[in-house]
Amino acid sequence: MPIYEYIALNTRGNKQKGMIDAVNIATARQKLKESELFLVDISEPQARKREASDSKAAGVNLFKRVGLNDIALMTRQLSTLQGAGLPLVPSLTTLVTQTANPQLKAILSKVRESVNEGNSLTTGMSNFPKIFPPVYINMVRAGEASGTMNLVLGRLADFMEGQQALRTKIKSALAYPILMFLIGTVVIFFLVAFVVPSITKIFQEMHQTLPAITVLLMTTSSFLKNFWWLIALLFSLIYIAARYGIKKTDEGRLFWDRLKLKTPLVGPLIQKIAMVRFSRTLGTLLQSGVPLLSAMEIVKNVVNNRIIANAIANAGKDIEEGHNLSSPLLKSGLFPPIAIEMISVGEQTGNLEDMLYRIADSYEREVEGNILMLTSLLEPIMILVMGLVVGFIVISILLPIFEMNQLVR
Repeated sequence: MPIYEYIALNTRGNKQKGMIDAVNIATARQKLKESELFLVDISEPQARKREASDSKAAGVNLFKRVGLNDIALMTRQLSTLQGAGLPLVPSLTTLVTQTANPQLKAILSKVRESVNEGNSLTTGMSNFPKIFPPVYINMVRAGEASGTMNLVLGRLADFMEGQQALRTKIKSALAYPILMFLIGTVVIFFLVAFVVPSITKIFQEMHQTLPAITVLLMTTSSFLKNFWWLIALLFSLIYIAARYGIKKTDEGRLFWDRLKLKTPLVGPLIQKIAMVRFSRTLGTLLQSGVPLLSAMEIVKNVVNNRIIANAIANAGKDIEEGHNLSSPLLKSGLFPPIAIEMISVGEQTGNLEDMLYRIADSYEREVEGNILMLTSLLEPIMILVMGLVVGFIVISILLPIFEMNQLVR
């Protein structure tokens, strides 16, 4: 059903603006008349008139994706509008008008149309699973069932903002070491492939017996200069094999996730990040009214590790058989004992949601500390490796020069 914007005068002669849904403009005029409002102007919202062009732009704009920040901001705004008592359809209309991302604007327009046809908000959002994941859908469904939509949306916005903040911290901490590694690799490749040959060419013309270290450098330099394409092809094949052979098959993903957990330094960090996601998501779902079994089914998909996800799925089966949450998690051996103890206390005291939030906060601080430690270790290690490589190049070039000086003397 279309929505119209109107300007009218009330019985006291004061100007009043608003929105009204009706089959057509004539019906809208009749509704306003029945409400004792004297119509001054009525029209369709500009956002609706631009909807078709926005939808086309969203379809072809491959570079403007809907990010987690966009969804979090939209959720916060919808929570505020619902908390202010605005009906759902006008709230969605306001969001369509305010949203800057063209793809999200088009999606919200379609969700609004679905709600306007009599469907629930959950039904409308379920048509876009890539934008609204199961965590989001189930929390919205719980909010609709309990009549606390604004509170649930507020918690959901807090949850998404927390997830985005954690991602940002990890990316910002790793950005400098990765950039340093890439620049160092390019510089060393340029030195070995293009600078070194012009220097060692002098040694070849003199037909002098060269030290083994210089011969090794010259061989490496010649290989890189003539067969760099082979190295690029080899790395490309390795990348394709890793992406499609490991990440696209169940066996490959299990192997990769198991390997990550067993890797020194990295494994404990991945385990803690999974613990943060598990605790924060489960606490948010339970606090929003989602049943424990349904929440466990959702949580296993957010930990980003198949091994830990399988442990959560097995715990869900044990809970279905009548066991508590802490026992099966302890049996898996993948969850820290202190976290299991806190979950057990939460179950006994009836404050499981609060205890899960405390676990998430605690391990989030540990994750930040571990990332800071790893990045502080990576920087000197990379500097040391680059220094050794450059030192190898310098010594390989200087040794023949020293030998030539000895012969001259």
